[in-house]
Amino acid sequence: GIPEELYNELVRYAKYASGAYQVLCPRPMGNTLVTQFTDIITSTQGFVARDDTRKELVISFRGSREIASAIIVDTSLVLSPLRGPGLPKNTDAHVHTGFLYAFRSVGDRVLNILGEQFERFPRYEVTVSGKPRCHSLGGAIACIAALSIRNSFPDAALRLFTYGQPRTGDPSFAELVETVIGMDNIFRGVHSFDGVPTMIPTKLGYRHHGTEYWQFAEPPAPRHVRRCVGSEDPEGSASIPSTGINLPHMVYFEQPIASDPTVCI
Repeated sequence: GIPEELYNELVRYAKYASGAYQVLCPRPMGNTLVTQFTDIITSTQGFVARDDTRKELVISFRGSREIASAIIVDTSLVLSPLRGPGLPKNTDAHVHTGFLYAFRSVGDRVLNILGEQFERFPRYEVTVSGKPRCHSLGGAIACIAALSIRNSFPDAALRLFTYGQPRTGDPSFAELVETVIGMDNIFRGVHSFDGVPTMIPTKLGYRHHGTEYWQFAEPPAPRHVRRCVGSEDPEGSASIPSTGINLPHMVYFEQPIASDPTVCI
């Protein structure tokens, strides 16, 4: 199991991530909406919220249905060099072409928004969140974005919460994420036998990054979540063959995806 305080954090940011799927989210988790962002071409969207009580900026991503439909197409599964707004330059890391394309469409704007907020609130922490719908583009984009934010604002405290995230890049990318963001700052949630995290196979050159928090049993509770430090921990979700998109993919830590408008008021 995990501490109740940590479990509550997993629930909290699942709600933020769910808010990115609402048509309107005027007050994410009751906090200030700094801005919503959308790229017309890719339909990638999300929001930046500010919690002045916790002194925190939260960036939440959702992915587009258009790109989601192409995730399992061979051309999209090709690994591309990690290049984009704010990303580390001296690396041989490669990532999923579709995920990278989606991030690039909004990356500059997100970095500009954060830069403006840091001018006003230089000591605020940053949390990046992304949650599934379809193939969990939100989680993959959030992962790449967190790497970009950490590289662009190295003095800012940063955490990454993703839910149902598929394998996003190659072993070099996984190692880069773990090193730059820090294993203790990564919370990659997986719900029981959700098939999306393992849908893209390792035989294609992909590997998960740590740190996984696997809810291995019902009901959702701290005692039913296992912390798996390794990138492909055999004691975690990697031990279960993928069954594709299924019911566990649509609900994370008690939070149904896209059907709870109360997370936005």
